[in-house]
Amino acid sequence: MSRHITVAGRTAGTSDPRWNLVVNRDASADGSFYYSVKSTGVYCRPSCGARLARPENVQFHMTCAEAEQAGFRPCKRCKPNQPAAVLSKAAKKVESACRMIERSENLPSLDEVARHAGLSAYHFHRTFKSFTGLTPKEYARAHRCHRILASLKTNNTVTQAMYDAGFDSSGRFYETSNQLLGMTPSTFRAGGRGMDVFFAIGECSLGSFLVAQTKKGVCSILLGDDPVKLARDLHDRFPNANLIANEPCYEALAAKVVSVIENPGLGVHLPLDIRGTAFQRRVWQALRRISPGSTVSYTEIARRIGMPKAVRAVARTCGANALAVAIPCHRVVRSDGSLSGYRWGVERKRALLERESRARPVTGASSLPPPLSKHPKRDQR
Repeated sequence: MSRHITVAGRTAGTSDPRWNLVVNRDASADGSFYYSVKSTGVYCRPSCGARLARPENVQFHMTCAEAEQAGFRPCKRCKPNQPAAVLSKAAKKVESACRMIERSENLPSLDEVARHAGLSAYHFHRTFKSFTGLTPKEYARAHRCHRILASLKTNNTVTQAMYDAGFDSSGRFYETSNQLLGMTPSTFRAGGRGMDVFFAIGECSLGSFLVAQTKKGVCSILLGDDPVKLARDLHDRFPNANLIANEPCYEALAAKVVSVIENPGLGVHLPLDIRGTAFQRRVWQALRRISPGSTVSYTEIARRIGMPKAVRAVARTCGANALAVAIPCHRVVRSDGSLSGYRWGVERKRALLERESRARPVTGASSLPPPLSKHPKRDQR
């Protein structure tokens, strides 16, 4: 018979991957969560060398503050509330690897970056992702996307942008740009001219909402009081794109977005078209790892991405999020637990958190239809 562990007031099987990390005392998981033991009253890092607790006595916590608020004290052996020398050393290796990736003209292989960090490829891959929320390859793609975006915005021609972004081959530049931007470089410079963006506007208990989708996936989920302002917001993001509204197949898309807004604990399984800089993607990846019903401070997010001094930048990135609920920036609060600014209003943030705290998470939520690849009739803006 399967044994169980208590997780935030719920019971989960020992198949929970975090339990395996505790059993294996995996140091690469340190900082991503903590566990407490009811029989001893202490909480520990996943790598703690203390005798393994009985699983039915274990609870998981996202932060030290959360564990202490639940009445547990820090373990004297692993000192989870103090900076760890091992973590500091690992963070420096990851930071050095990030600088190497950013300086490289071509995408370095995993073995090359791991060798630079002085780690095996397997251990480096896990360590890098635990600190940044991205794999080395994802980080390299995000950084290259940032370079492409910056160069296209600051250069007069696509050719100049290509060389400024560090590409010596137009074929590779166009291939990479198409994959990362979802459009050609010239289309991006033209504000998305010729690109189709399908959208639907509806009403929910939080007011009006807009959901928009490109070929790559859902690119916007906006909340507000005025549907016209939501449409204007979308237009500002894609000023020259073909904005196509009221396609019949998007009624189902809108209905599924409403179901997630009404019950954010369902979990979001959407094909997403996430557009942002390397830093923004790291923050948004970290946000998507926060469990429904939990909250994390801006300071904690900054620490999780390996940039503890970037708290204000994290807050700005949360404010730049255009995918409400799908990227759950509503789960980020001040260090004292109070609610701070939210792009769509603090009251909506409070409502979403209250719904998550009341609802039990449901797994296996159905995903949306695949992004459209055809171009039906165009609707005038």
